[in-house]
Amino acid sequence: MTTPSSPEAPWPVRTVARKIADWIGRLGEVWVEGQVAQLSRRGGAATVFLTLRDPAADLSIPVTCARDVADRPGLELTEGARVIVRARPDYYVARGSFSLRATEIRAVGLGELLARIERIRRLLAAEGLFDAARKRPLPFAPAVVGLVTGRESAAERDVLVTARRRWPAVRFEVHHCAVQGVNAAASVMDGLRRLDADPDVEVIVIARGGGSVEDLLPFSDEGLVRAIAACRTPVVTAVGHETDTTLVDHVADVRAATPTDAAHRIVPEIGEQRRLVEGLRARARSLLGSRLEQQDRWLTSVRSRPVLADPARLLHGRVDDVLALRQRGRRTVVHRVEGAERDLEHARARVAALSPAATLQRGYAVVQRSDGSLVRDPAVVADDERLQVRVAGGRLPVRVDRHPADEEDQT
Repeated sequence: MTTPSSPEAPWPVRTVARKIADWIGRLGEVWVEGQVAQLSRRGGAATVFLTLRDPAADLSIPVTCARDVADRPGLELTEGARVIVRARPDYYVARGSFSLRATEIRAVGLGELLARIERIRRLLAAEGLFDAARKRPLPFAPAVVGLVTGRESAAERDVLVTARRRWPAVRFEVHHCAVQGVNAAASVMDGLRRLDADPDVEVIVIARGGGSVEDLLPFSDEGLVRAIAACRTPVVTAVGHETDTTLVDHVADVRAATPTDAAHRIVPEIGEQRRLVEGLRARARSLLGSRLEQQDRWLTSVRSRPVLADPARLLHGRVDDVLALRQRGRRTVVHRVEGAERDLEHARARVAALSPAATLQRGYAVVQRSDGSLVRDPAVVADDERLQVRVAGGRLPVRVDRHPADEEDQT
């Protein structure tokens, strides 16, 4: 037993390395699944070197095995193949490296691959990555189209030739990548990220020709599916033949049956659009001509009416009406004035009849004191008081002079 380490008694590197090797050695044999990468058979060497890769996590572990394990009959060990390995973890103390020492290698069959794809499909569907609500419409006539495809492939030729024949103005930003093998998914994701970051690219097409399930396996990679779901640019997939379906077809905004079908979907056909425009122009011309003819007929009908054929006729017909109204107005005013005059005469007569002046005309007089008040009682008047007597002909100043005879008369 090694004494515990401390600042005063640290372990040497070799001790730490041996302990790590012991800990790893206690793990025993394990079954590991992954994808073969960097397979190396060095001449007649008895050991075969390969790397076992996890595509979903982008991790890899070096593996060594005996040649008879790698060349077992019925096992086709190639780069990109899915395998299940029985191995013992090993830590090489001299180099400080970790590896697996394989004692058995089994190929993953087609059924297992399809079952794995189905499990990934259910997982991504449960996350909502395939929902129809996430699908975005494609632009009508994109100026720039991004294309992710293999170099000088038939799929590239089908997309470019068909699209340019349909819409000559379209431009392509092409990213060539591996579309088969262990690095295919990562290569497609790299092109996808580059084109999605280009502000001029309005739609991205991922195109590949047909192949076996193993050939199309990179297009069911979970990382690639998530990369497409994260794109801001609409994505069209055209992978394989019409009967081939990969996971990228479920997450894409539009799934095309073939690369040629993808070209039909991303750009309109110029001849069809010209015919459509000509049809719309002819329809507009017909509608406009019909409307003009209708308005011309209406204008002709209006001009033929008597009031517009001879506008003065309407005025002539109104002259008699104006004269009749003037005469009626004049009669009404005269009648009302005469009635007002009669009413005024009656009022004047009544006023004259009730006026004090009329009473004075009959010989009566009005006696007023100097302050203008009327004298109604002789007792209120003092001797020698000056008064005014108003008669019909004017005013007379008088002075009060009471005599005894007058007093006797009063009594």
